[in-house]
Amino acid sequence: MGQLKDKLRIYDQLESLMEEWNVLLQMYRELEKEEDAPELLKEAEELSLKAASLLDKEELRLLFKGRYDEKNTIIALHPGAGGLEAQDWAEMLLRMYTRWAEKRGYSVEILDLLPGEEAGLKSVAFLVKGEKAYGYLQAERGVHRLVRISPFDAGGRRHTSFASVDVLPEVKEGVDLEVDPDDLRIDTFRSRGAGGQHVNTTDSAVRITHIPTGLVVQCQNERSQHSNKERAMRILLAKLADLAQREQKEKLQSLRGEQKEIAWGSQIRSYVFHPYSLVKDHRTGVEIGDVQAVMDGEIDLFLEAFLRYNARLQS
Repeated sequence: MGQLKDKLRIYDQLESLMEEWNVLLQMYRELEKEEDAPELLKEAEELSLKAASLLDKEELRLLFKGRYDEKNTIIALHPGAGGLEAQDWAEMLLRMYTRWAEKRGYSVEILDLLPGEEAGLKSVAFLVKGEKAYGYLQAERGVHRLVRISPFDAGGRRHTSFASVDVLPEVKEGVDLEVDPDDLRIDTFRSRGAGGQHVNTTDSAVRITHIPTGLVVQCQNERSQHSNKERAMRILLAKLADLAQREQKEKLQSLRGEQKEIAWGSQIRSYVFHPYSLVKDHRTGVEIGDVQAVMDGEIDLFLEAFLRYNARLQS
C-alpha cells in the first residue's frame, strides 16, 4: 500500500509541477517585455529541472522488472587467492555494503561468517532487508579488484587482491519455491570458530546438499544446530531461485541467438587506492575519483548505471 501511495504521490506532484510550469510560461508570453519577465522564465526553468529529476527517478523505478527485484537479497563474499590481503578486502566490502544499506534505511543480518586467523574474512553470507534490495544489489555480482599499498606488507609494496560477490534473492519455501525434502542431504559437523567457550564442543554446524543440482551450503555461525539449519536453508533457497533465473535467461538468449555474457567470475570493478584514487566499473564505464566515499557506501551511481546498462542489454 505504501509503495502504491508513493507512486500516486509522485504522479500528482509531476502533474502539479507541469500545471504550474504552463501557467508561468503563459504569463511570460503575455509579459515578455515587462520587467518581471526574466524572473518568470527563471522560475519556469527551475520547475522544469525539478520535474526532470522526478521523471529520472520514475524512469529508474521502471527498470525493476525482474521476478525477484522487489525482494530482500542474500550476499555472499569470498576472498580470492592472496591470503590475508584478500581476506581483508572481503571484510572491506562487507563494511561498504553495510554502510550503503544503513544510508538507505535497510537492515543487515549476518547469516554465516568465518573469520580469518589473523584478520579479515574467509567467507561471509549476509541478508540485506529493504525495498528492492535485490533489484539494486544484483549489479554487484562478480569479481571486485583492489589495488593498494598493503598494510600487512612490511616492505610497503603495492598489492592486487580479488574477492567474488554473489548476489541472491531471498525467497520463501512454499511461496516462491517448492523443495522436495527427499532431494536434501543434511550433515552436521563441528563448527570451526575462532575459539572461546562452547566453540567446537558440539556438532552444531550444518551442511545441506541439494542432490539434483549438487548445490551445497553450510552454516556454522550460530551455536544452535536448529538456527544453523534454518539459515542454511535460506541460503539454499536463494541459490536455487538464482539458478532457475539463470537457466531461464540462458534459454532466452539461445532462442535469440545471443552470446551469453559471463558475469560471474569476471572482473566487474576496480578499486585503486595507489598510485591514484579511482573506482571504475568495467561494464558501464562509470568512474568515481573519491575511493574513500565509495568504501563508505556511496555506490548508488554504479548501481543505477548498471540498471540502465542491463535494460539496454535486454531490449
